[in-house]
Amino acid sequence: MPELAIIVPCRLESTRFPRKLLHPIRGRPLLRWVAERITAQMPELPLYFAVDDPLLADALEPHGFRTIATAVHHQSGTDRLAEANRKVGAKYVLNVQADEPLVSRAQLQSLAELIRGDAPLATLATRFRRAEDFANPNQVKVVLNQHGRALYFSRASIPYVRDRSGAVDAEWLTEHACYKHLGLYAYHADFLERFTRLPAGRLEQIEKLEQLRALENGAAIEVGLTDDPSVGVDTPEDAVRFERLLGGG
Repeated sequence: MPELAIIVPCRLESTRFPRKLLHPIRGRPLLRWVAERITAQMPELPLYFAVDDPLLADALEPHGFRTIATAVHHQSGTDRLAEANRKVGAKYVLNVQADEPLVSRAQLQSLAELIRGDAPLATLATRFRRAEDFANPNQVKVVLNQHGRALYFSRASIPYVRDRSGAVDAEWLTEHACYKHLGLYAYHADFLERFTRLPAGRLEQIEKLEQLRALENGAAIEVGLTDDPSVGVDTPEDAVRFERLLGGG
């Protein structure tokens, strides 16, 4: 059993972008772009894809990627992750999103280092540069304590700048670090199991942010900072944007 493994939870159906993981980009499904990226960036770690449909396995297995069949009914990717790790048996689990085709080696290394500490959960954040992103409720904010651990996650623009009635601009963000949460996680395996058995928290249900369940139950979340770009493919327009980033060829 590996000490540390990367597991990618994969769900076939998607509300905003139906079957996006199979969406072809230059002749390859999005999911294969993600698989090839992770392998290229972190070849030394075992990689598994926790899939809920044979079509996803069919997109990966002929190209040498390992899949684990998981239940269709899971409410979240974290539940699917926990089921898969019962078979993998890793002590530490890195959770990469199946729609993040630009994950970097530095990001994965940061998570791998952080999760070997005493905090049972680790994640990543990056600085906001644009005021419109900071105001966007779809871009989740995280505030940190002086030791780099999460105090709170929110869709609201936090911290709220009282002296400016909340109106910040790019210049203010350059002078004052505010952080966007990135959907990459690492878990102690025993905490992952406990977490999936906890009921959804009150704040989690209000903000629709699963990581708040950990904070509501007193768990520490270590947060690493990264400047590497992140491109999540949530819509067909995002897929077009990713293809443009690939450039020629």
